[in-house]
Amino acid sequence: MTGAKLLLIPVALLAVVLFVVYPNEFALQASLSGAGCRDDDGGTERDGELVVKAAPEFRLLIGVLTLPGRYERRHLLRMVYSLQQPGVARRARVDVRFVFCRLDAEEQRVLVALEAMRYGDVVELDCPENMDNGKTHAYFSSVPALFGHEAYDFVMKADDDTFFRLPELAESLSRAPREDLYYGCMVPCDYVRGWNEYMSGMGYVLSWDLVEWIVSAAAEIKGRTDGPEDRTLHSWLSRAGKGKNRMDVKPAMYNFPGRHPCSHEFVPDTIAVHQLKDNGRWARTLRYFNFTAALKPSKFYPVIS
Repeated sequence: MTGAKLLLIPVALLAVVLFVVYPNEFALQASLSGAGCRDDDGGTERDGELVVKAAPEFRLLIGVLTLPGRYERRHLLRMVYSLQQPGVARRARVDVRFVFCRLDAEEQRVLVALEAMRYGDVVELDCPENMDNGKTHAYFSSVPALFGHEAYDFVMKADDDTFFRLPELAESLSRAPREDLYYGCMVPCDYVRGWNEYMSGMGYVLSWDLVEWIVSAAAEIKGRTDGPEDRTLHSWLSRAGKGKNRMDVKPAMYNFPGRHPCSHEFVPDTIAVHQLKDNGRWARTLRYFNFTAALKPSKFYPVIS
């Protein structure tokens, strides 16, 4: 790994954005400093008695790679994923973090800092913003140093236009191998399977040992981080004989209904829908899965003139 830095971003209101530098390849606000650590106290104390908490079957980190200026999209994803947490709490611990590279614009330093203060889920990598020129490598290679030894069983890279149904994802991963796992929607979808197969960048999962391997294989991977990020990651694994436990969960992961490859109509056992490029697509998808079923009937109030 290169000598990058860990930045903690505490901010005092709109005017001040203070970056504190730590030796690491990650930049992260102070409120996240313990976000991925194991919770080994076994329970919480309530009314003087210890209430035992069942340990999750596994722990998953979802890193949503996005851009600093996509405030509305992050707000939508926060709602979508937080509303699903009760449905996975008994089986898994799922942490969602929003990942982008250095904040160059002054307005971003202020507005993103406010997000960090309020939600504690924003991660800044020490790299120039990009999609296919090393950002995914920077993400995976930084996770172990940030979260400590074996903080998670699985680590996911996800796009910000992908909707994951967390209970279905947790159910699927509960049956997955815990080592040498390469999980997702295998593509290309439009021809017979052959040697050139990889998991779509809409969202794929690596087991923790593979994430640690990415760190240890820095010299082998160096100079091989440019190009379509999903194919590039597959090439690292393929060259090293890694990721042999492949789980292709098509057709449960697919593109939004249309004519493009890997696309089909919604199905009840969906794990993920990709290419939700606008609010209309998000609304149609959430409506199909009855996402607002628990919403109470609307109540109108009189207008006083």
